[in-house]
Amino acid sequence: MDFLVKFFIKDYTNVKNPKVRARYGRLSGVTGIVLNLLLSAGKFFAGLLTGAVSVTADAVNNLSDAGSSVIGLIGFHLAGKPADEEHPFGHARIEYISSLSVAFIIVLLGLELIKSSIEKIFSPDEAAFSVLTVVVLAVSIGVKLWMYLFNRNLGKKIDSVALLATSADSLSDVMATSAVLLSSILSPVLHFSLDGYIGVAVALLILYSAYGILKETLSKLLGEAPAAETTQLLKEHLLRQEGVLSLHDVVVHSYGPGKIFATAHVEVDARVDILKSHDRIDNIEREVLTDHGINLVIHMDPIVIDDPEINALREKVKTLIKDMDDGLTMHDFRVVKGETHSNLIFDVVVPYTCSISDKEMHKHILAGVKAIDPKYYVILTIDRSYV
Repeated sequence: MDFLVKFFIKDYTNVKNPKVRARYGRLSGVTGIVLNLLLSAGKFFAGLLTGAVSVTADAVNNLSDAGSSVIGLIGFHLAGKPADEEHPFGHARIEYISSLSVAFIIVLLGLELIKSSIEKIFSPDEAAFSVLTVVVLAVSIGVKLWMYLFNRNLGKKIDSVALLATSADSLSDVMATSAVLLSSILSPVLHFSLDGYIGVAVALLILYSAYGILKETLSKLLGEAPAAETTQLLKEHLLRQEGVLSLHDVVVHSYGPGKIFATAHVEVDARVDILKSHDRIDNIEREVLTDHGINLVIHMDPIVIDDPEINALREKVKTLIKDMDDGLTMHDFRVVKGETHSNLIFDVVVPYTCSISDKEMHKHILAGVKAIDPKYYVILTIDRSYV
């Protein structure tokens, strides 16, 4: 497998490059088209000779896989197009669209195969053993198992949902063809045609494969949470930088493989010259893009850290919030002092697992702060975590 990658893909290690990703997709697509067409032709021939609908169904499945490879090939080509005026974030999400197209084709074929297989159950043909059918199916299982490993390897190398979906489809084909092979061997022995029943089983496996592809692809299109590895990498990079005291409100957007944009708020010492802090922030943004390929925008929050009264008050409010739910966190704590009262301004980040309503939370925090000192007023912003 690695031999094919090294032979056909120039600069194969640079997997973040859109052109290199397109070459990976092209290799997978061409390989899939050639092998699936050969398998489909062999099974059609065997199915016509034996009249086995399950074998013909498996041939149609391979033909659909060849069509899927064509769509994937086109999808990778379009996804590699550079950004333009109408699509400033690039075209990488087209890879997800091609995955959806493949899934819909698989669904249609699966439904058609269920229909023809049910007809075969009610009108079965006499079961006959065929050496040709057994050989063709056994070869198909071996080829599909290799394609599963091949596409999974490529998909992991470039983190491609489309190629991983293709590999999953190949694995379902291995199970489906194995069932057809079992039917071809057992039906003559049992003197009972399993053909239609196995055809239904194959069709259901095809539909299940399509469901998995649809579920994963739609999740990415809707905007799923970023990978934990990505956010952890980003947080660790920021927290080890000089001048960064803490960070919060990290948001990561993916516009397709290799197209990651992020924003983050970092807290800096209010005593440091603002131009010096700003220069540090600029350097961090450039480093993250160079080192990790993430387009990062940082919002700088200056905080007071040398006032004992404010520091003590901050810790009291933190404890108050933690007592409600251990998953709650606070940031941007500021105190604006006045003659008659002082405003305590801060944000609370609420995880989606927290069952406390915003209204209840606000009421509890207000009562707790008033218990510390009636002269304190609360200006609270409730945030939701996006990572």
